[in-house]
Formats: sequence, structure tokens, C-alpha cells
Amino acid sequence: MGGRPAIAKLWQPRLSASQWPLWAALTPLSALYAAALAIRSRWWRGIAQSAPVATISVGNLTVGGNGKTPFTLFLAGRLRQRGYRVGIVSRGYGRRPSHRAATLVADGGSSFIDAAAAGDEPAMMAHTFDGPIAVARRRLDAIRMLAARAPLDVILLDDAFQHLRLRRDLDLVLIAAPRGVGNGWTLPAGPLREPLSALRRADAVILISREVPTDHSLPPGLRGALTTSTVLQARVRPRALVRSLDGAWTESTLALKGKRVAAVSGLAEPGGFAAMLRELGAKLVETLEYPDHHRYSPGDWRAILSAADGAELVLTTEKDLVKLEGFSPALASLYAVRLEIVMEAADESQLLAMVTSCIERKRRAGAPSAAAPAGVGR
Repeated sequence: MGGRPAIAKLWQPRLSASQWPLWAALTPLSALYAAALAIRSRWWRGIAQSAPVATISVGNLTVGGNGKTPFTLFLAGRLRQRGYRVGIVSRGYGRRPSHRAATLVADGGSSFIDAAAAGDEPAMMAHTFDGPIAVARRRLDAIRMLAARAPLDVILLDDAFQHLRLRRDLDLVLIAAPRGVGNGWTLPAGPLREPLSALRRADAVILISREVPTDHSLPPGLRGALTTSTVLQARVRPRALVRSLDGAWTESTLALKGKRVAAVSGLAEPGGFAAMLRELGAKLVETLEYPDHHRYSPGDWRAILSAADGAELVLTTEKDLVKLEGFSPALASLYAVRLEIVMEAADESQLLAMVTSCIERKRRAGAPSAAAPAGVGR
């Protein structure tokens, strides 16, 4: 069991003498990958389509978790506070193959399909966001479906920076700090999904950290790569514990100091989850780490039940809880740690000004999302 692939050890800026030959063997593959991406980009640039409603992508440039889903929920909540009608669209990574062009995951606080059919992250968002959520391989199909169901002012695209067949109205790229962009190489010799030059498409780069931001300095490897993009900072922090009771999720106080905890996660960066629990004062008695978007089996559940015998709490992530809550026998000590995004007032104000301006431009251009919501200046 494990989270990040073993090859990730070669993605650091500095390698040992024994690692250099292994990394060098990967560089020709990275060159081919980058060339294929360039051809793909030129292809879609000419035939990409626009959506009938303002679209804002929350994406990243590297593999692994960068806080995209918590940030999408954060932005959705802020926009709804301002009266905007918000929908969320995702590809639904890891979901069961479906012949349907687009699938409605949830709306109005009701979920219509489970995590296996929706993907773990859309199913997780449905427990926090009560607006419409849809999944589709072609995001435009899901956007059109949501726009046909009810008027919307904006649709947030979870993890869509590389989805070039759709023209977005705003591109937000999240980068984990201080990890940054690793060695700056594309896959498989580095962690980049695209070359650093792709950041020219970004309207804003948000540096995500677990620490309180002290300045807006860029991580190593990004200096010189950004020219016109706005750079903002945000922090992801634990907010509460979440428990599933008969399919309904309820929050409780985040009180872990001195508790004996078994940690269970299926993440690209599992070490960060365990470190967070230790920082909260938990005593980790067992750690079970699975690959990102792992599909848990009955055997996995038996291992988790065994780990629970020596622990007061079994803690997991929200995107793992949507897959574990259905197993039997139920585990009363199973909780997820709910994360939230926080931003300094100046950064949040700048972000929301950029986003609301984008929505208003689309509205004035004649998108069928109708009039501006109450309380929004014209």
C-alpha cells in the first residue's frame, strides 16, 4: 500500500548520485510527452467550444493533491453568499464507465448516485454543497445539462485546466507551496502535467499551504515562469470531524489531543494527512495508506476494522469516507477530517473581484444566465 508512485522520488530538484541515471532515463519520455501536449494544444485551440454560462476552472499544473476540491467548495460558497446561482462540474475521476454523456450527481441537498458512479470527489462535494453537481467526460455536456435544468450564473469546473476542448472564462491554477513544481519537468521525469509555459493560460495562480502565509514569494522553479498572472495565497486547514449516520453527515468538534488514532487515506500525498493528525495532537497507532482514488475492497475493510481495535478513532478523508461509509459492519469510530480554505482579506477580495467581474462580463455578453443576482453591483 502507498500513495505517491515510487517514481516521485526522482522528481525532487536535487538527486543523489545513484538517482541521476534513473532520472536521466526518463527524460526522453518527458520530451515526447511534452511534444504530444504541444500538438494537442494546437489542435484544440482552433476547435474549442465556449459554454452558454460563465465557466471558471479550478485546476493545477502538477500531479497530486493541491486542494482543488476544498477550494472549489470555498469559491462556490463565497459566490452563493453574494447571490450568484452556482453549479459545479467535474469529470468524476475514477467513476464507473457510463454511456451517458452527462450525469447529475446531486442537487438541492439530495444525492442521486453513489461515489462509484459519480467519482469520490463529486460525491464528497454533494455532502457540503447543496447546489447542482454534474459529471461528464466532456464537461460541456454537463454544463449544457445543468444550464437546461435551471438558470445559472456561473459553473465551477473542478480540475479542468488541461481540458482544452472547452474555453473557460477564467482559469485559476493551484500550486502547493512549498512543494511547488518539483524539478520543473513534465511526466514522467517530473510532476508536471504540462510544461511551465502553460501558466500563460492562467488568470491567477493560488499558492496553497498548510501554514499561515508570510509573504507572496514564489516557490523555487516558478520564479521567471509567471509574467502576467495574479499570484494569491490561501491556506487549507482542518475544521471539524465528520461522521456518517445512515448516509447523513454530521460535524463534531475537532478534538484529537492525546487520542489514539488509526489513520486511513487514499491520497497522492498520504504523508501530509498523517502529519496533520500529529500536529493536531493525535497519537497514531496505525497508518493505512492506499493509492489515490483507491477503490476499497472487503479485504481493505477488514484491515481497517483490525486497525480500529487498538484505536479510539479511525480517521480518514472526506473523499475516502464516501467510499467507506457503505461497508458492513459499520464502524462507529470512523470519522473524516473536514478541511476548509481560508484566505487573507486582501487576497480573497482580489480573487472575488476577478471572479465576479468575469461573471458580469459573460452576462453582459448575452449568456442565458439571465439577470445579475440581488446585491451584486452592475
